[in-house]
Amino acid sequence: MLLTIDVGNTHTVLGLFDGEDIVEHWRVSTDPRRTADELAVLLQGLMGTHPLLGEELGDGIHGIAICATVPSVLHELREVTRRYYGDVPAVLVEPGVKTGVPVQFDNPKEVGADRIINTVAANELYGGPAIVVDFGTATTFDAISARGEYVGGVIAPGIEISVEALGVKAAQLRKIEVARPRNVIGKSTVEAMQSGIVYGFAGQVDGVVGRMARELADDPDDVTVIATGGLAPMVLGESTVIDEHQPWLTLIGLRLVYERNVPRR
Repeated sequence: MLLTIDVGNTHTVLGLFDGEDIVEHWRVSTDPRRTADELAVLLQGLMGTHPLLGEELGDGIHGIAICATVPSVLHELREVTRRYYGDVPAVLVEPGVKTGVPVQFDNPKEVGADRIINTVAANELYGGPAIVVDFGTATTFDAISARGEYVGGVIAPGIEISVEALGVKAAQLRKIEVARPRNVIGKSTVEAMQSGIVYGFAGQVDGVVGRMARELADDPDDVTVIATGGLAPMVLGESTVIDEHQPWLTLIGLRLVYERNVPRR
């Protein structure tokens, strides 16, 4: 079994692969204060009762692949792999790791590891040209050329950030549940805010993707648009440009990068 770990700013998503199939997954909060020992206990709690794994930490795991946008968590996970999975090959996505993706960016080191990993998976599953829209703490739009190159992207405030900002900065508004309202025209303050979030972000996606597609390809209709991230389902039914929804895009990319860096045994 391959354990994949995608550490985002808000949530950490873990997946277990049996070959090419993801057979289990978990989502937990990202806490940069957790130590390596605390992370090991968390992993034990999640995986200890899984029927495909042994009771001891590491039983049944033949490999680990990790990408993280939070440096402190990456540091502690490195320690976890050293102390608790010492005999298990581990790939931590950082400079020097083979991804197979040429990065056409002014400073390639500025590109988040998760965005490169998404590009790896999008290339494998759909080919280019493509645009990946990742609904996380930030909403990111990543452009992939017909030759599979990462050519750049767009970063916008995410859905949850926007909701929190409204609750903090607007005196008469409060934090709300992110949910699809009954109608576009809200009949209450909560519905009006929900409408602004859901339909506002759908409009943002359609507008940004349309402009990116015109820059990316001679025929914008040739561009495949892939949505991923925990909040993608909120926008899927309202956006007119999304072609594919792949919730495990980053985990699939981690599996592919692991296979490109660790020889088969």
